[in-house]
Amino acid sequence: MTKPLPIRDFEHIVLQPRRMQFVIDELPAIAVCGAGWIYGGMEGRPFTAFAISAALLLTLVLLYRFVYLRRTRYYIGREQIISKHGVLSRETDYMEQYRIVDFVEHQSLMQQLCGLKTVRIFSMDRNTPRLDLIGIRRGFDVVTLIRERVEYNKRKKGIYEITNH
Repeated sequence: MTKPLPIRDFEHIVLQPRRMQFVIDELPAIAVCGAGWIYGGMEGRPFTAFAISAALLLTLVLLYRFVYLRRTRYYIGREQIISKHGVLSRETDYMEQYRIVDFVEHQSLMQQLCGLKTVRIFSMDRNTPRLDLIGIRRGFDVVTLIRERVEYNKRKKGIYEITNH
């Protein structure tokens, strides 16, 4: 793994879910859609019109989900993590880094096979207590990068965590 750059060496990083994450998330729907198109194209079978209609509707839903995933962006700045997502209406979530308390990296079997991971960030933020960065390359050590920025921002703001173990 590569060591992240010191905080002062870059302003912000932009991450986007990989295209393969769409296939991982939507594999059953993609298979059903394909089967619907194939069955709908067969001559002399019952319910072919229904199969084509269902396949067309599912294709439109899958297209929307693909565009949604491709328009998702995660901006890791010096003081905030910003998540932008949406197609017809866009939503922007802001998470102050000094409020971040924990991280979890998760890989499903399909993500392991495709070299991807999901990074879950937990914070004390009221609006965004949990933020999932999905479809991130497995080799990119985003947790260390964010953790360094969290510690920097906590020191900068004079925030100390007191634990009782």
